[in-house]
Amino acid sequence: MPSSKQCHAFTTDDALGLDDAVALRVRLQRGEVSALELTEAAIARAEQVNATLNAIVLPTYDAARRNAQQSHLGAFAGIPTFIKDNTDMQGLPTRQGSLAVGSHPAKKDSAFTTHFLSTGMNVLGKSNLPEFGFNASTEFKSRPATPNPWHLDYSAGASSGGSAALVAAGVVPIAHANDGGGSIRIPAAACGLIGLKPTRGRFIDGEAAAILPVNIVSEGVVTRSVRDTAEFMHAMEQHYRGKKMSPVGHVTGPENKRMRIGLVLDSITGQATDAATRETVEATARVLEGLGHSVELIKLPIRESFADDFSQYWGMLSYLLSTFGHKLLGADFDKTQTDNLTQGLAQYYRKNMWRTPMMLWGMKRVANDYAEIFRNCDVLLSPVLSHTTPKLGHLSPVQSFESLFERLRNYVSFTPLNNAAGTPALSMPMGRTAEGLPIAVQLSGARGEERRLLALAFELEEAQPFHHLGLYTG
Repeated sequence: MPSSKQCHAFTTDDALGLDDAVALRVRLQRGEVSALELTEAAIARAEQVNATLNAIVLPTYDAARRNAQQSHLGAFAGIPTFIKDNTDMQGLPTRQGSLAVGSHPAKKDSAFTTHFLSTGMNVLGKSNLPEFGFNASTEFKSRPATPNPWHLDYSAGASSGGSAALVAAGVVPIAHANDGGGSIRIPAAACGLIGLKPTRGRFIDGEAAAILPVNIVSEGVVTRSVRDTAEFMHAMEQHYRGKKMSPVGHVTGPENKRMRIGLVLDSITGQATDAATRETVEATARVLEGLGHSVELIKLPIRESFADDFSQYWGMLSYLLSTFGHKLLGADFDKTQTDNLTQGLAQYYRKNMWRTPMMLWGMKRVANDYAEIFRNCDVLLSPVLSHTTPKLGHLSPVQSFESLFERLRNYVSFTPLNNAAGTPALSMPMGRTAEGLPIAVQLSGARGEERRLLALAFELEEAQPFHHLGLYTG
């Protein structure tokens, strides 16, 4: 049973058990369980924990039950999941985590939703996110937050915080997530999961991402095992894959080739990494050296102005949503209902609007600067975040914008680089805090190098397994 500070639904007494998605697929193929049994187990688990976790904004249980009784194709056919509530699914509203957005149903699935559903997964509903995915914690101005299943006083991360909480708590083994500045990797890090942000263009883009001047958004999932993430990548490529890069293919374990690992301990912002995070990254470097890889401390050849460029771009997105929300999100959009972060970001952009041409130039240039790193190394090892998971309230949008903005810039100082560069990066749990919360490291690669990251992640997972909450003994 979980402690009073934990919240999970793991049990060996239902069809889901303690299994990941790959193990459930095997049991489905053998006829040991049915898709309906998995769906009913996931619904029961969701009902058990969601009053505490606030991770589900729209359950679609009856539709999921009906879907489970039909025949489906795909590598994950019959596996229950959730889709993030910034992604259109026909007949369901897309609220974007915001009270400013109305409840009109989507007329059709987004292009990415069609791609995602090609895997055969059964959607049980929509998962929670902070307003427009701008925050790094799933907290709201007037609704309960999504806490961390490992310790309910702490943040589950964001913006894919609802999906991460549901996977970490054992409701489903895999859930949709997307990442415009760390929104797959941050909640994965907070909740002890695997979170891979794919290369830009690897999958079909969402409609909004496709029109951005610099597309910083990638679609993916959060999982409890490296193999689930690898199988998801392979499954998605059966429907579509980017034409301008080599396929990821079917990655099933480590590679024999030893790699050159570039070690990064502090971010380009000058924000020092806290002791527990630094110790976890350094310990991971020692594990990699013990496995025969070479590790060398390096400094990123990225201009310090990148942090300001990304902040300005972040503000521009808020400004565009606030200004053109009626056209982008529906005629009932009400910007007066947005929170302090959304409003503050829009104002921040307006004050610095004159910098837009230089900012866009800097955002586009960073891909070339980042590519230079891989002349001398194969993979980067770094923190995901500059400090361990904060308590709820630290990143609350109830705070003044100035305070929240500074805290976010200090906390989220490693992940945005890969969004601007369009390159893959993977969050992996490799340690724990004194309070028992996960601490993650980030593996980053050159454009199109997801296969290399997954192979290295497999190797780390074998060398130092990280137990999920159902197996956690303190």
